[in-house]
Amino acid sequence: MDKSGDAASEVLDALGERLRRRRRDRAMTLADLAAATGVSESLLSRLETGRRRPTIDVLLHLARVHQVTLDDLVGAPATADPRMHPRPSQRFGMTWLPLNGRPGGIQAYKLILPAGFGGSQPEQRSHEGYEWLYVLTGHLHLRLGDHELVLAAGDVA
Repeated sequence: MDKSGDAASEVLDALGERLRRRRRDRAMTLADLAAATGVSESLLSRLETGRRRPTIDVLLHLARVHQVTLDDLVGAPATADPRMHPRPSQRFGMTWLPLNGRPGGIQAYKLILPAGFGGSQPEQRSHEGYEWLYVLTGHLHLRLGDHELVLAAGDVA
């Protein structure tokens, strides 16, 4: 089993006790919780003893009554911060700012080129793959083989 499967098993194995503790912390009986959620006392009891695993529907009712998120209810493991924290780097005289945090696959960068970047006859490079660009501000002189283009803000190539 992979790590995510192990983590899920750990969460599910501890879920019954978490549900019981949360109910008792709120000084609720099984009958109180059943009335508030619409879930039968017998099912709630089996969930708390680990003899049954809850459906998402039951978890949603329990989370609503306990006024917590699903993650808090089940004790889901913490996940990485989904917000990006890009770190710019300097390469080839440009500032590279990664826009996605995943190596491999499609990679997106914001490149900041200083005025006059590349000189009058910059060396052309080629590589496997594709590049797309969108000019945010200023002008960009682009040479593709024998073709020369001048792109302005809003242009795409």
